[in-house]
Amino acid sequence: MRSLFWRILASFWLAIALVAGLSMLMGHFLNQDAWILSRHPAISGFAQTWVQTFEQQGKDAAQALLEQRRRQFHINIQVFNESGDPVVPGTTPPRAEAMEARQNNSNRDDDRPLPWRRLATEYTSPTSGDTFLLIYRVPFPELDEWRKHSMFWPVSALAITLVVLTLFSLFVTLSITRPLNRLRGAVHDLGQATYQQNSLAQLANRRDEFGVLARDFNRMGSRLQSLIGSQRQLLRDVSHELRSPLARLRVALALAERAETAQREALWPRLTRECDRLEDLISEILELARVDAEHASAQTVDINMLLGGVRKDAQLSAADIDVRIDAQPGLALQGWPTLVERAVDNLVRNALRFSPAQSPVEIHARQRDGLIEIAVRDHGPGAPQEYLAQLGEPFFRAPGQTAAGHGLGLAIARRAAERHGGTLQLSNHPAGGFVAKLELPLEPLPGV
Repeated sequence: MRSLFWRILASFWLAIALVAGLSMLMGHFLNQDAWILSRHPAISGFAQTWVQTFEQQGKDAAQALLEQRRRQFHINIQVFNESGDPVVPGTTPPRAEAMEARQNNSNRDDDRPLPWRRLATEYTSPTSGDTFLLIYRVPFPELDEWRKHSMFWPVSALAITLVVLTLFSLFVTLSITRPLNRLRGAVHDLGQATYQQNSLAQLANRRDEFGVLARDFNRMGSRLQSLIGSQRQLLRDVSHELRSPLARLRVALALAERAETAQREALWPRLTRECDRLEDLISEILELARVDAEHASAQTVDINMLLGGVRKDAQLSAADIDVRIDAQPGLALQGWPTLVERAVDNLVRNALRFSPAQSPVEIHARQRDGLIEIAVRDHGPGAPQEYLAQLGEPFFRAPGQTAAGHGLGLAIARRAAERHGGTLQLSNHPAGGFVAKLELPLEPLPGV
């Protein structure tokens, strides 16, 4: 992962290093004597060259070198030994020495500036070990002319540093603000219910913290859109399904109002039956809503114990049908026990509804490839192949189905499986009957 933290840290460290280097450069420049001695083409490295010429070629060659430097750069140079005596005559005229001596001896109020800059440096010969003092007298016009050209590189370095710092600051700023603007737009779209999952696809491909945030946001947006869509669909389906029992109740009440006393007594069972159907429908709708509203922390679910409880309840409601369990021992997963129990219970009740009398309902459970598979099979007529994909949608019932129900049992089981990050697979058994198989991961998937 290319961490945004390290990117920002590296940018600031580079900025600090550039500023530190610039500060050292400017500090060195402000130390003018050292700057001129190290940078001026007539002075830089001249001490070593002159001492080598003096020791190897003698005084005349050393004096000629001083004369050549004076003619080329208009700089007067004198060289003294450790005793303070001139080593060679040098190039400084006596009048200049007199002017310096007079200025040194006069009062400060009477001082007049000399027309040159006086610089001095010492050099110790690595051959003889003698130390020489070289005094340079650089005229101010020549020094000003050289300084104009020598300032080019420091000013250029400062300008380049500022440009580089500006570009780095712009890069870091854009790398933070542009993803934030995209996320802000996605949040706005999500609030307006117009969010598109591919709106953050490019940002989700990043390998830094913004990429992780975008992927989490996509999962959250997908989850919220799914919940909103399911709630809207649920409201439409509920309003449609409630009309039928309410219409039948109105008809029965209208008949009861007009009927004689004996006929009215015969209508009460019908009214009671319609009220019970309406109550069952509302209970199943509430159960479906609770699956989506489950927010408790995941915990260990003992599958073997759960299947035993479901079998016991099923046998009480259908004593003529045997519920058989074939499960591996020690099956367990991390999830929501209530949701898993509702899912399995609805699958078993659905199998009991369609299974013929004296035919068993079989429950098989095993662990494979990080999943726990719970399959419930009945020996009924099965479902038409073309409607298998639609089974599990709320309130959907295959045409021609005569068994009681509202089409919510499989929907509850599917929602519970999806809440765990699993699936519900529906199929017809080759030997006859219907098979509903839950596949649940051992650990809930992140973001579900």
